Amino acid sequence: MMMEKFNGTSEDYLILLGFSNWPHLEVVLFVLILIFYLMTLIGNMFIIVLSYLDSHLHTPMYFFLSNLSFLDLCYTTSSLPQLLVNLWGPEKTISYTGCMVQLYFVLALGATECILLMVMSYDRYAAVCRPLHYTVLMNPRFCHLLAVASWVCGFTNSAVHCLFILWVPLCGNRQVDHFFCEVPALLQLSCFDTRANELTLTVTSSIFVLVPLILIFTSYGAIAQAVLRMQSTTGLQKVFRTCGAHLMVVSLFFIPVMCIYLQPSTENSQDQGKFIALFYTVVTPSLNPLIYTLRNKDVRGAVKRLMGRE
Repeated sequence: MMMEKFNGTSEDYLILLGFSNWPHLEVVLFVLILIFYLMTLIGNMFIIVLSYLDSHLHTPMYFFLSNLSFLDLCYTTSSLPQLLVNLWGPEKTISYTGCMVQLYFVLALGATECILLMVMSYDRYAAVCRPLHYTVLMNPRFCHLLAVASWVCGFTNSAVHCLFILWVPLCGNRQVDHFFCEVPALLQLSCFDTRANELTLTVTSSIFVLVPLILIFTSYGAIAQAVLRMQSTTGLQKVFRTCGAHLMVVSLFFIPVMCIYLQPSTENSQDQGKFIALFYTVVTPSLNPLIYTLRNKDVRGAVKRLMGRE
């Protein structure tokens, strides 16, 4: 039988299936995700406040790190509260308008993070490979321009996808096979040809994932060459601390994202995709503050100065 047409108005609702196939895991997932979400809120707020209060951290590196922390706060908040509500109770619905808003911010913030991590790798390249020109290259005006460009590109990319989704008529099936609203899961609700949407998603994913990744590897290739020429042990340790932390954050974010958006979709990959998506939406944002602050002398010094002042 032909399914009834789904109008996609604000009165309509969708059902986020999430992890309903594993009801015995929902309580465990609720507790774990709540812990990680609180860690994300506390850790990223700590970095933002500390970078603002301590003048020694008013540098390009911590300016971009504050941007990343604020981005991670917004990124997790765009999807995790809804996920926690769905895991806690039997009600797993979301309004069509709420779904579109969530889709817009999740896509926008994810794309922004890809570009921001690329910008941060350029900052590390300038610091290590062009130390004498660093203050000129990474002047405050240019840093603000790079940050604004990252946010604008991410939100523009998301607007394109959301407009395409709004043009796709959805059919009677209201069940979104994911724990948040994302493009591939929503396209499955359509009984019309969605190849144009899928092609757009593939192209933009390649641009926002592969291009930043290539430029990040290029920056670190130049950094590796500069490190091999270094003779100062102290300088080497500082480079490994700052660049190693950034490389770890890049790996934790880009590897699961590539598994979701750059591999061919299969019927069996949907359930795996949910758990992979949990990693870059839940785990990675909570680990970023720990990675950047653990064994970081600048942050420890800032905390001591702040405590002493108080």
